[in-house]
Amino acid sequence: MTIAKFLPDDLDRRIIAHLRVDGRASLSKLAEALGVARGTIQNRLDRLLATGTLLGFTVRVRDDYDDASVRAVMMIEVTGKSTTQVIYKLRGITEIRTLHTTNGNWDLVADIRAASLSDFDRVLREVRMIDGVANSETSLLLSTV
Repeated sequence: MTIAKFLPDDLDRRIIAHLRVDGRASLSKLAEALGVARGTIQNRLDRLLATGTLLGFTVRVRDDYDDASVRAVMMIEVTGKSTTQVIYKLRGITEIRTLHTTNGNWDLVADIRAASLSDFDRVLREVRMIDGVANSETSLLLSTV
């Protein structure tokens, strides 16, 4: 099944919003919450998966589940046209959970989670040693409010 270009409509967006809150919601629960037939939900989910709009279902863990970890956000400035190479190397650092491109003064934003301050310090050194990283600024995440 090939679908040329798929643009989610309002129902698709509402399904996705419900799944973000409860990725294990049953078809019946989704159908009831959205006021549509169970078959409609099944067809929409099949299409969302087939088009790659939904990549799968995952487990989300409470932020305070692992209080022993050190969390931080690092903004990274990249020199010249080395962004692709820098991204490739950053993806190899397991403590970097997510990596985002951005606009403004910084080129990349990394979400970091390390088991200890010494591991966190090692990550900072590793990032700063990557060819193409011109500058970085890191903020520790202290609490979620």
